[in-house]
Order: sequence, then structure tokens, then C-alpha cells
Amino acid sequence: MSTLLVYSDKPDVRERVKTAIGRLPDPELGPVEFLDVAHGPEVVDAVDHGEADVCILDGEAAPSGGMGLSRQLKNEVPNCPPMVLLVARADDRWLATWSLADAIVTHPIDPAELTAAVVGQLRARAAAVPAAGS
Repeated sequence: MSTLLVYSDKPDVRERVKTAIGRLPDPELGPVEFLDVAHGPEVVDAVDHGEADVCILDGEAAPSGGMGLSRQLKNEVPNCPPMVLLVARADDRWLATWSLADAIVTHPIDPAELTAAVVGQLRARAAAVPAAGS
């Protein structure tokens, strides 16, 4: 089972993300579980302890924005999980590249777009991880 970390300071954003993706975003990958996070330090701690397979970060969160957290984690954590960044406007995509995010999705959340981004990152991560006993 894969764990998706969902970070936002707004409970309604976290809930929309979880509802959009659902518990079985891709039958071939199996079910997912969600790690609901409201504070930046909790994101860092969870990633440091290997608790997330993919992180979905709200770029508009305060006081720790998802863009800064993504960049920090990508620069500091070996084998950092993929980051999917939620941004407020399509025009923010250029700025989001600074964050080193692996995928960028705009608000309002389009369930198909977000699910495709997350599934793509889960597949890429699974392909990069050596099989047990290899």
C-alpha cells in the first residue's frame, strides 16, 4: 500500500485532494492511504522518516508554503519522494519549477488531472525502487 502525504493548512483543501484521488486511484497499484498534514514541520518529519511515497503540497499554505517545502526536501533528503505541487494559478507554474516539484497541478483541483499526476509519480517511484532480493 502506498502512502500519499497531503499537506495544506486548510482542512477543506486536504479533503478535496483526498476525495479527488480516492482510495484506489489505479487498480494496478493497489489502494493508497493518506497522511493528513497541516504543518510544515510535520511534512519534514514524515519525509525524513520515510513515511510518504508521494507528497501533495499546497503551494498556498501558510506559514510554510508547499513550494519552499518541496525545494527544501528535494535539496536535503536523499531519495526524496516525488512532490506534486498545487498552485493557485496556471501562471504560477513557472515559479513552481523553482520548487523542484515533480508535477504541478492548478487549483481548482481537477480530479482527473491530480489523479494522473499522482499515479504517474507512484509508477515512476515503483519503477525506480529495486525489487526485494535484487
